[in-house]
Amino acid sequence: SQIIRENSRGLFHQQNRHYSAPVAGATPASKQKYVPTSGTYPKGFLASGIHVGIKPANTQFPDLALLASETPCSGAAVFTKNKFQAAPVTVSRQVLERRSGEGIRAIVINAGCANAVTGKGGLDDASAMVHTVDTCFNSSGATSPATPSESSSDPRTTLVMSTGVIGQRLPISKILSAIPTAHSTLSSTHNSWLRAARAICTTDTFPKLLSRTFTLPSSPGITYSLAGMTKGAGMIHPNMATLLGMLFTDAPIPAQTLQPLLTHAVDRSFNAISVDGDTSTNDTLAFLANSAAGGKAITSLSSEDGKALTEIITSFAQQLSQLVIRDGEGATKFVRVRVVNSTSFADAQKIASTIARSPLVKTALYGKDANWGRILCAVGYTDGLSPGAVVPEKTSVSFVPTDGSEALKLLIRGEPEVIDEKRAGKILGEEDLEILVDLGGGEGGAGKEEANYWFCDFSHEYVTINGDYRT
Repeated sequence: SQIIRENSRGLFHQQNRHYSAPVAGATPASKQKYVPTSGTYPKGFLASGIHVGIKPANTQFPDLALLASETPCSGAAVFTKNKFQAAPVTVSRQVLERRSGEGIRAIVINAGCANAVTGKGGLDDASAMVHTVDTCFNSSGATSPATPSESSSDPRTTLVMSTGVIGQRLPISKILSAIPTAHSTLSSTHNSWLRAARAICTTDTFPKLLSRTFTLPSSPGITYSLAGMTKGAGMIHPNMATLLGMLFTDAPIPAQTLQPLLTHAVDRSFNAISVDGDTSTNDTLAFLANSAAGGKAITSLSSEDGKALTEIITSFAQQLSQLVIRDGEGATKFVRVRVVNSTSFADAQKIASTIARSPLVKTALYGKDANWGRILCAVGYTDGLSPGAVVPEKTSVSFVPTDGSEALKLLIRGEPEVIDEKRAGKILGEEDLEILVDLGGGEGGAGKEEANYWFCDFSHEYVTINGDYRT
């Protein structure tokens, strides 16, 4: 789209907006390749997405999603560490804790209002959404959720999420009256899953939905399915950005296994992405498993099945989280920073995170400027590193093209290289880029750990989008 703006001298100029959400709701041509046209979804899970009009300006697009299982599930979640935690975060955490992660039935999500910093009224609204969904299931004649006597003293079986503007109350009457429609339109079709993924979007330019099948060593004859959706384009620097995510599987994973499995995967995926360094009040990633495909329960992540499942879920979570970076507000670059030969994973991840959220690094990448000094500077000021984690004389930095050609070495063991500016410009002109930081094993030279982080650049468009987000 095009916007005409007046600058400080009273002159008007035309600004082309290629990356912000189109006003007509259409997915930009460059992002169409990320939207699936079909999927393989887990047995027993259903989805719906309907229009409520939570934001008055939204007169046609879905903004309320419901994801549910035909039978009770194991559930797990990770939540934002922001001190101002939104009402749905508080309520969902309570549901999971009081039920010990068992007997979970559904997740309801609204877009357009975050229900954050809304006091007791906001908590009441989130609880009302949960109660209304539970009532729909209890009165539908379908398989009922676990009763309080079966798993806990808390009858609630629904998790709730919200995303949008902070500090405003939900139009709760509109939402509550629409929930029965969301329930009655639940379906297992690809279109229903895609509509649910669209319903949780805010400034996203495309719905983020993935699915796949897998097998496990103990039951090679059983095909399991895994699906996930997420939303987010700005306020992304999760510490579990407004970022929401959901994973669903029909594999038999009890709650005591599901939580550490999710935590491991999130540390290497959703906690390893950054758009702008801001951690939202609403960050939530939930994982439901309903065992509908059968097979032996996975009770240990150190078992053969557990190890295989950990690799599958972590890889899937990485792919899903990277769609957020692909849709970063105003982004023109998708960047992976890889820190290798570190004394610990924790040190490598801290360094990668610091590089990923550096405004100077991000703006240099947008300007196609091979300013490796900014990368090195970020390495050097990273907080909380172990003694001897970074030795300047052992540190190397390179740009790695994604076309398989040779890396462009910028710094080798503390010594700067003469940069081929023409080649640097070509590498930085591509949409995808890898930054490789080799710590040389640290002070003792024995470090072999590595960590990855995914981020995008900062453009003029990011400022434009966020300068008028609320209004």
